[in-house]
Amino acid sequence: MLHHFKYKIIAFVILIAAVNSGCKSGTGHSKKETAVILKADNFKHYVDYFNTMEDENLKFAIPNDSAWVWMKSNIPLFECPQQNFEEIYYFRWWSARKHIKKTPQGFAITEFLVDRSYADKYNMISCALGHHINEFRWVHDPQYLEQDVRLWFRGNDGKPMKKLRTFSSWTADALYNRYLVNKDDKFLLDMYPDLVAEYAAWEGDRKRKDGLFWQFDVKDGMEESLSGARKFRNARPTINSYMYGNAKALAKMAKLKGDAKQESYFTAKADTLQQLVETKLWNPKSEFFETFTEKDTLAQVREAIGFIPWYFNLPQKDKGFEKAWEQIKDEKGFSAPFGLTTAERRSPRFRTHGTGTCEWDGAIWPFASSQTLTALANVLNNYNQNSVGKTDYFKQMDLYVQSQYYRGKPYLGEYLDETTGYWLMGDRERSRYYNHSTFNDLMITGLVGLRPRADEKIEVNPLIPQEKWDWFCLDNVLYHGNIITILWDKTGEKYKKGKGFRIFKNGKEIAVSEKLEKLVSE
Repeated sequence: MLHHFKYKIIAFVILIAAVNSGCKSGTGHSKKETAVILKADNFKHYVDYFNTMEDENLKFAIPNDSAWVWMKSNIPLFECPQQNFEEIYYFRWWSARKHIKKTPQGFAITEFLVDRSYADKYNMISCALGHHINEFRWVHDPQYLEQDVRLWFRGNDGKPMKKLRTFSSWTADALYNRYLVNKDDKFLLDMYPDLVAEYAAWEGDRKRKDGLFWQFDVKDGMEESLSGARKFRNARPTINSYMYGNAKALAKMAKLKGDAKQESYFTAKADTLQQLVETKLWNPKSEFFETFTEKDTLAQVREAIGFIPWYFNLPQKDKGFEKAWEQIKDEKGFSAPFGLTTAERRSPRFRTHGTGTCEWDGAIWPFASSQTLTALANVLNNYNQNSVGKTDYFKQMDLYVQSQYYRGKPYLGEYLDETTGYWLMGDRERSRYYNHSTFNDLMITGLVGLRPRADEKIEVNPLIPQEKWDWFCLDNVLYHGNIITILWDKTGEKYKKGKGFRIFKNGKEIAVSEKLEKLVSE
């Protein structure tokens, strides 16, 4: 009897060691497959192919040979009839995983795989932190994102990393958006004091007398723009929209905390910024939000940053601001063969700054494309307007997908030529797998249309035109602690669940429609 008990103890110790080993390897927490419709192994061939595309000269927390194990444990699954959408969806998870780096203080998420001289400790750069949070909020295991955020704010002997504020930030907004996915108020409110302190720091050194915020182009991560320069202190739509979004988020966090005084304090700040952006940054002549220069004049040029106010739902409804979005359909505006340009093409200064010095004078940057597409999804969901529709959103997502190839293979870099699709620094090692944008968040919240919200209703508003695809499925989405499945099956033959558009929660159907339209569960 004692002999039998001893072997039970040994088996238990081995099991615990195996679990701990899996956690330490950074390959994700173990869990059984919980997808309702899709089978994860049907998509493994993408990862097998991606692994053959390179020599993997740089390996961090989760190397290529562990990529599929990590993805199978952590990501929502997606399937559709347009193969390049499906391929780039899995490619973006595969490439994002490369940037998870184990440090002595926990996981970090990098922007470049190669070391950069201007990065902070552990090669961290804060420019795309908001993008990292919005993308990684859909990863099942929370440790990667949470440790990265804590590292940024407390990794310098309990204080923020030295270069946290090197770039403009919408971190508070992104973290509140992440809360809307997992409802973890404990982590959010633990970070709340750090986010309040960050807001105050920006007010301390970037606030003008009139209440607007100024920023150097380069500190927005958008150097060599048409509206300014690396050392001009302009009031840009970027930082002012970010600070509005942060103030709104901090007000909501204060409400969660039960702090009515702080809620009112940050609500007032958001209201003031909204009024300032609408009155000082809106050019009624061009019908566009523009940079307000340090000489207190509008820049008189449309740039993609003029769409950013909608990223945070800043413009008030029924005031006609949405007319600006007609520019994404205009070939003299932002519409180009390979996506949306960063400056209007009609400008005589378009693409005049050369190539290879991080120009934002017109070439296509995924950083900006993902901001604009997030903003466009908000316009289509939250505003009554006639300037843009689902077909415009799908067209730009389609171009975004097409652009993420280089020499016939999936590729993600810094920026690309708007007419040829050629990646402008595609042969430089630094450009490979540039983690500076979102894509899968756009697929989930925009294209398929799962709109995160604070209550327990499930809202899905697909931005896929009715006749575009006969079927698609997004499965294994961890949302509010439940597994959500969203599918469209025009004939009912693909998934054998009946004709139409359906939402499932933990395998139980909770909403259905014959058409591909907005659904909200009770």
